[in-house]
Amino acid sequence: MSRRYDSRTTIFSPEGRIHQVEYAIEAINHAGTVIAINSKNGIFILAEAKRPSALIADKVDNEKIYKLSGCMVGCVAGITADANILINYARNQVQNHLQAFNEPAPVEKIVRQVANVKQNYTQYGGLRPFGVSIVYAAFSREGGFKLYHSDPSGNYASWKSICIGANSSSIIGTLKEKWTPDIDLTGAKNLAFEAYCKPCDVQSISSKNFETMVLTLDSDDKPLFQALGTDEVENLLKENNPIKAS
Repeated sequence: MSRRYDSRTTIFSPEGRIHQVEYAIEAINHAGTVIAINSKNGIFILAEAKRPSALIADKVDNEKIYKLSGCMVGCVAGITADANILINYARNQVQNHLQAFNEPAPVEKIVRQVANVKQNYTQYGGLRPFGVSIVYAAFSREGGFKLYHSDPSGNYASWKSICIGANSSSIIGTLKEKWTPDIDLTGAKNLAFEAYCKPCDVQSISSKNFETMVLTLDSDDKPLFQALGTDEVENLLKENNPIKAS
């Protein structure tokens, strides 16, 4: 019956559903996993970068984690081409705010502006929803470390920890069970890898499968972005992967 109502994003089904939006969300559920955890002294992000073929050359740039400003990053799951459009839009909005007000853009303002673009693509004929979810990680003097997530419908919310992409339901269950308000960055790293490995049935997981980002503060209390080294990723995998530990 859904076939009668899924040809356009402007048509509701009798159950009150917009099937095209649901299909976009389903596409994201098959994308590489992104886990983001807010801790008392920073944010840790773990992103699975899927390689569709062994013949693809080693990547130079990140495919999952994008720097939006000096205090904000965006992490994507879904169709990369769609993500590039929204990431570029977010960067433009960050620079517009900086030029107009001479101060960093509030993270929720950028999240809302991008979410509004997503929502527009669910309301007008001849358009399809963006097949991408974005997790935003940022720091501000007023709000501290913040995590936001927006989906293809244009909905967004602030989170303590979040997962999007493949196995997100199972991973979110682990995060609900083990995340605590007093968790630190070390605990966040271990929890992210533990949550990722728990539902994973892959016998061998390599550090090449991941992109990582740590958002913390430097000695001058300014935002600092750092990726984990290959050795540290391998150690975290060995410690938290029950397959390798057995």
